[in-house]
Amino acid sequence: MGIADIALGAAPIAGGALLGVAAGSLRGPDVRGAIKSDLELLDKIPDENVELRAALRRSIEERIADLIAATEKTRELREIATSYKGNWRDIVVFVCAVLFTIVWWNVPHSRSNWLVTFVFLIVLSGVVALYASRGVIRALSSIRHRHDEQPTSTG
Repeated sequence: MGIADIALGAAPIAGGALLGVAAGSLRGPDVRGAIKSDLELLDKIPDENVELRAALRRSIEERIADLIAATEKTRELREIATSYKGNWRDIVVFVCAVLFTIVWWNVPHSRSNWLVTFVFLIVLSGVVALYASRGVIRALSSIRHRHDEQPTSTG
């Protein structure tokens, strides 16, 4: 197996990683910059043009309200993500990763991307196992703490 075969075999994994990087670097529109430019534009509109100034002011206020709402929504999503403790879905993802690794083992080893994909699946299964075990450990410790907090009866 040559370097070209390894590179060709790694192409799907590298493509997925590049897609993830590209998705992570996408930015939305610069709302703050648009508000700033609209405020500058508002200063340039003559005071006599009351109707246009009022319309632009309403537009600016709506953008500011949308910006505040988006900030609050982002904060809520961040709190939900950081409070995540793990649950049964983590275990299902782990089982699926292991099963897919087993299925891949039965694919003909002569394929050019077999080794690269197999190593990737083993690493992925390990990462998912760590994540799932963290949730299981937290669940077991919370059960243990609840059991320890229960009053004991003396006979």
